[in-house]
Amino acid sequence: MTYSLRIADIPPTERPRERLLEIGAKNLTTAELLAILLSTGQGKGKLSAIGLGQHILTQLSQHKRNPLDTLREVRPQELMEIPGIGPAKAATIVAAVELGKRTFQFRPNQRASIDSPTAAAAALSHDLMWQQQERFAVLMLDTKNCLIGTQVITIGTATETLVHPREIFRESIKQGATKLIIAHNHPSGNLQPSQTDIELTQQLLQGAQYLEIPILDHIILGNGNHNSLRQGQYVYLWQDAD
Repeated sequence: MTYSLRIADIPPTERPRERLLEIGAKNLTTAELLAILLSTGQGKGKLSAIGLGQHILTQLSQHKRNPLDTLREVRPQELMEIPGIGPAKAATIVAAVELGKRTFQFRPNQRASIDSPTAAAAALSHDLMWQQQERFAVLMLDTKNCLIGTQVITIGTATETLVHPREIFRESIKQGATKLIIAHNHPSGNLQPSQTDIELTQQLLQGAQYLEIPILDHIILGNGNHNSLRQGQYVYLWQDAD
């Protein structure tokens, strides 16, 4: 892609805004998404809006972290230290990041229907999605899969959390739940379950059978996404539970 000074100089099929409308935001690079927010490049420099977006990511990566991790918590003053980023551009980026975070922190109404892993992830995102420590939570449902409540059971370190089955089922029985969805987050953003996650799921499913409080799914959340163990290759864990 050509990084000319102006977006207008880029062929229409390669312009970020047009590409977003045609193929969707998920298919754009991070630099292109930033370019849409920035609207213009450096002006007196040689960078287009796309080039400036890439330059921002390069500067943020100097913190030896994923630039998106840094961008998630960046302050306007930090962005304004980057040449070409003034108060207006900095405010636009920070506002967009905050808006994105808030959409994941939406709490559904009590008794909302939880009919999919996506709905479950939305109900738990406030407690799990962007946390820097691993957390284990339970989503409690009634007989019609309507939400009774959510509860963070344990908070661990940046890489692991420990949970005992009795802590999960004690709260669920107390709340009168008849079905559960368990979940935890991976701060790294890697949504693949560890062997410990799989073994814990098996252990909890066995306890759920004994108490006759079925566990519908185990969901892993992180960095704006989620993974349903039951809808993936680990569905076999539920064969004996159903």
